[in-house]
Parts: sequence; C-alpha cells; structure tokens
Amino acid sequence: MSRTPPLVWGMLVAGVLGVSSAGAILSYLDDIPPLMRASWRLQITVIMLLPFAIFQYMQMEDEMKEKLIEPRTLCILFGSGVALAAHFGAWVTSLDHTSLAHSLLFVTSHPIIIVAGTALLIRRPHRLEVTGALLGLLGAAITLLDARGGGEVTIWGDFLAFMGAITVVGYIVAGRILREWMPVFVYAVPVTLLGAALLVPASIFMGEETSAIGWVESELLEWFVLLAFLAGIVGHTGLNACLRWIPPLTISFAVTLEPLIGALIGWLFFNESIPGHWTRLGGLVLIVGIMLVIKGGAEIGVDPTNER
Repeated sequence: MSRTPPLVWGMLVAGVLGVSSAGAILSYLDDIPPLMRASWRLQITVIMLLPFAIFQYMQMEDEMKEKLIEPRTLCILFGSGVALAAHFGAWVTSLDHTSLAHSLLFVTSHPIIIVAGTALLIRRPHRLEVTGALLGLLGAAITLLDARGGGEVTIWGDFLAFMGAITVVGYIVAGRILREWMPVFVYAVPVTLLGAALLVPASIFMGEETSAIGWVESELLEWFVLLAFLAGIVGHTGLNACLRWIPPLTISFAVTLEPLIGALIGWLFFNESIPGHWTRLGGLVLIVGIMLVIKGGAEIGVDPTNER
C-alpha cells in the first residue's frame, strides 16, 4: 500500500468525530420522541445520500440492475431495513433512559455479539476474539455498577442500547452479502428509507405525538440536518473513502473510540454529565476487548467494522 497522504489522516479524524457526534446530538434533541427522532434522522440521511445513489445506479451495468430486483436481493434489503429500524429505535430510545456514555458503550459492542454468533453457527473463533469477548463482557458488567436507583444510568437503558447492538448485526450481515457486488449508496438509500418508514408506524403505535415529516417545519431542523451531515456524510462516507489508503483494521480501531469521543463531545457541548468511575473503568476494559475482537478477526481475514 502506498504512503497515506496527510489529508487522508485528517479525513479519518473527521470521520471518527462525525460518527461520534451522533449520540450526543440525538440525546440533546430529546424534545422529539425517540422513535420519530430516529426516523427523522434517517429521512434526512436518505435525502443527502440520494444524489450519490442515483449517480452510482447510472454507472451500473444492465445485468447488475436486473440483479437489484431479484427476489433474493429484495428479501435481503428488506431484512436489512428492518434490522436498521430496530437498531435505531432501540438505540435512540436508550439515550432517554441511560447516560450517553453507557448508551454508546453498549450499542458499539456488536463485534462481541458477532463473535458469539460466529462461534455458535459458523466457525471456531480466534483466541484473540475469545479473549476480547470475555474482556468485553467483564467491562460491561463493571459499568453496570454505576446503575443505581434514581441515577442517570439504568439497567433498562443499557439493555435497550445492547438490543441496538444485537439488531445492527443483521444490518451488517446483509451489507456484507450485498456489498460484494452492490455499490455502497445504491445499498444504503433503500435500506435507510425502509428503516425510516418502519419507524413511523412504530412511533404511532407507541403513542408518540409527532408528525412523520415534522422535521420539515421543526425549529430543530438545522440540528437534524447537522446530525445527518456529520454522521452520514462526514462520518460513514468519509470512513469509506479512507479505505482506499488506510487498512480496515486501523479504521476499525479508530471507530472503537466512539464511546469515549462521543461522551467527551456530550460533556463539552451538550452539558452531559461526566461518567462515573465504574463506567470509566469498565468502558476502558470493554473498548480494549472490542479491539482484541477486531484484531483477532483481522488475523483470519474477518473485519467486524462498525457500520452503524
């Protein structure tokens, strides 16, 4: 691999900051009910990504376009959209029930879940994956010591964030299958659109009183646009662009810092509280565990990259 241009390292830093800002901004926008908040975030992301998807679609060969509408492809896209809706619904709801740091720590633990599923269904995990998974579980258990009655941290909120990690695995698996031949934006737009659409009836069912496209006239519109731009364009698109020059392992390691950076952004700009000492200790152990899982996967050619 050729020498990485300095600008690309800046792009990596900006990308990590972009994805890390999402939790803090979503937590700040708690005047909007959580499921509708998640839907608005995805709706605006679709609008921003649509021009890129149209361009990529126009560049596709006719044979690949026909493959897009095959039943198998449509089923996988549908499953991915359902998983994405469940992921965002659970995660954004968790932000209303636990601390920002706890929500980010648990929702980014999906590499550990992937290892557990892989061990049960596919292959024997690498020793670093096993060590990392055990460390991650230990770290998660330590953070729960900060969950006291009446405090900001709650078991229910942490559980919702963990459910967000479990459900995003479906989105990641579907992406790995389809991204072998499907351009990234052609994949992302229909899946994100479906996720946004599914969250609307879910919000209504839960009794949330907000318009499905209320962001159009909301006084918080600029925040949702900023959220979609930072997390979707600067974050995920920027990190995807970095793959041309930077090894996936390096990017994966950088993204594991999301809970730390996200909590710092929340504290600096949105008056979030400083995490308790058990959260700081357990969070560090959990992050190290996730890094070991990623390293172990890389040793055998598997990349459990954060694709949230």
